[in-house]
Amino acid sequence: MTSVASDRERLRAHPRTGRFGVTAASRRVVLDALARIEGGTLELTLPDGSTRSFGDGNGPAVGATVHRDDLWRRLARRGRTGLGEAYVAGDWDTDDLAGMLGLLLRNARAAVQREPLATIARLGRLRPHVPAPRTMRRARRDIHYHYDLGNDLFRLFLDESMTYSCAYYEHPGQSLADAQQAKYRRLSEKLALGPDDHVLEIGCGWGGFALHAATERGCRVTGLTISEQQHALARERVAAAGLSDRIEILFRDYRTMEGSFSKIVSIEMFEAIGYSQFETFFRTADRLLAPGGSIGLQTIAIPDQRFDRYRKRPDWIQQYIFPGSLMPSLTAMTRAMTRASTLHVHGLEEIGIHYADTLKEWRERFDRRSEDALALGYDERFARIWRYYLASCEALFRTRSMRDVQLVLTRQYNESLPAFPSPRLSH
Repeated sequence: MTSVASDRERLRAHPRTGRFGVTAASRRVVLDALARIEGGTLELTLPDGSTRSFGDGNGPAVGATVHRDDLWRRLARRGRTGLGEAYVAGDWDTDDLAGMLGLLLRNARAAVQREPLATIARLGRLRPHVPAPRTMRRARRDIHYHYDLGNDLFRLFLDESMTYSCAYYEHPGQSLADAQQAKYRRLSEKLALGPDDHVLEIGCGWGGFALHAATERGCRVTGLTISEQQHALARERVAAAGLSDRIEILFRDYRTMEGSFSKIVSIEMFEAIGYSQFETFFRTADRLLAPGGSIGLQTIAIPDQRFDRYRKRPDWIQQYIFPGSLMPSLTAMTRAMTRASTLHVHGLEEIGIHYADTLKEWRERFDRRSEDALALGYDERFARIWRYYLASCEALFRTRSMRDVQLVLTRQYNESLPAFPSPRLSH
């Protein structure tokens, strides 16, 4: 098991700002763009102590403080990625990180269509990026980078089921724990899971879905993970629940799996495989799915129109949180599925807005227990990385800049699927 110290050492270092003469020009471009903000107000305190107000007042007001001019240099060199790097470096702070990022996101499209930001954006897209091959060794290393940071870290902000994916809030005021079980239940109902099913879960995390499916639906479940710490804890939880006869947790890459399963479930694992492996995933799932079977696939997704541009250049999250990850688009997934398998989409539900509330709860829990994170051995830089990660993702889903979809996949002539999941609510 790795130590917290070695985990901290794995965190990628942020690039230096440099000292070339772009500070004044970058500051001028950024402040000019902020002057056109709509749908809210930004009160900005600059390094010299002066304060400027931006926006139209037609929305929430947020305050931010620029501590160092390094912010302008990072923005000039690294664009949106530089904004995150500057926050982690302490170049700026805000009283509402998710709210500020949401305000900037809602205005970003209009800003980059105006000069000189339009030219800067075009030049950024010209920089070449060649993704590393998605070998099994590389996949295991990338998963280790994020998921093996320590189970105690994830316990700080996840609910008791240790579920690290978008919840499904059935009604206002529903707890995070109940909303996570509602997500599992909704997916189970879409697949009509029952005691006769042997379910393969590709990317089983800490065993949350496997425990739900075995307990609530009576299924047999085989779960796969390539995270050492997830594998160990998931097996412990299964044994503690007395379900070792119903659930098997394997430390195995899905591409090496053999057998036949009546149902397959994969919850927010697809994002980790990389663009070159889209067809491999569907080809493998098709091979492992028994005749008459179906697949429940939940994945974060990016709107189709942005996918080609997004996949050519790694963003802040890909560089500092999930190396090797790539959010698919719906079109990219279905094209790969059509080319590589006999599967097709039977049903789709958009649940992305629920992710904003899920991430808000995770962020608030993480903030409440930030001292506990420091006590575990993680430093303030690590805390700022994770605070920015959770807040920026919350803003992306709140503004619907990102999606989360539950797909039901099957083959032709399958008459066993329900017309719709039963309208059941948790109380």
